[in-house]
Amino acid sequence: MELRDLMSSQGEWLRGEGPHSGVVISTRIRLARNIAGYPFLRRMNAEQRQEIEGEVRQAVDDLALFKSACYLQLDRASAIDRQFLMERRLISRELAAAEGERAVAFDRDETASVMVNEEDHLRLQTMRSGLGLEEAWRQANEIDDRLESRLSFAFSSRLGYLTACPTNVGTGLRVSVMLHLPALVITRQIEKVFQAIARMRLAVRGLYGEGTQALGDFYQISNQQTLGKSEAEILETVNLTVPRIIEYEEKAREALARESELFLEDRLWRAVGILRHARQMSSEEALSLLSAVRMGVNMGRVRGIDVPTINRLFVCSQPGHLQMRHGEELSAEQRDRARAEYISDALRQANPN
Repeated sequence: MELRDLMSSQGEWLRGEGPHSGVVISTRIRLARNIAGYPFLRRMNAEQRQEIEGEVRQAVDDLALFKSACYLQLDRASAIDRQFLMERRLISRELAAAEGERAVAFDRDETASVMVNEEDHLRLQTMRSGLGLEEAWRQANEIDDRLESRLSFAFSSRLGYLTACPTNVGTGLRVSVMLHLPALVITRQIEKVFQAIARMRLAVRGLYGEGTQALGDFYQISNQQTLGKSEAEILETVNLTVPRIIEYEEKAREALARESELFLEDRLWRAVGILRHARQMSSEEALSLLSAVRMGVNMGRVRGIDVPTINRLFVCSQPGHLQMRHGEELSAEQRDRARAEYISDALRQANPN
């Protein structure tokens, strides 16, 4: 399969469906694992990295791990391909920027991927649209069990799974929920929410995880601690916290509609107008404007555009996708022009009137 084939499809996590999808974009489960008998990645030589990649690839093939598996050696992939996969959330920013023997295996429906030679030997992840914690965890746990039947994972009876970063030791589990919180940002309540999240010992990160900015009012909420906590306890903490954040956002939207209707309508329709008619647009501006429109669609204030279309535009207007579509590397100015044209055309097709 060519990566370009994914341009015509929409990953499961972008469907705009699932529980609480008006606020929750997606749920991701990630497990960090290392293969026993090898040093952690930073101490490995090129030959050992190659051996790890070969063992994982053989296991993925022999187990028929995915219904429609795709396997890509990233050290042989172009910068555009790696950027595209990162924007698709099939690989991490760190894996995209790394060097040496590394790879990714993923299911074509984009519900699951296994990263090879990232920070740990393996990072396996599953994704679902909306708040789909249980379903995502079931799939991740099944993939983990199947891989462990073929690969010997580094494990301590006292500490649990051994990982390169101490914060992942134990279960190696990271539960991450991507939330769209524009009303809390507009009403300046977002810092209070962050403080409450911190008291629950959860972390707030940007669109593409640790070290990234919260563009377009998107925030990832995830657990910080794995050691000393079971998978069930970690899942329960996230499952108890996220619905409260959803409630705060929904109340903030109601307050905007009730108390600041003219301000809200003006903000939404200005965003629609600029997205439809602009001739150039940066990634940051596009995310901000699409964020406003997505809120308007979910509030029933903007009609003729659906959430899956907006979700797709969030991703497909990013630099890697634009360059993949054009089949060449584009300058920043060329990307800004291509982005504006692409979004305008997509909105026109969604609602010709």
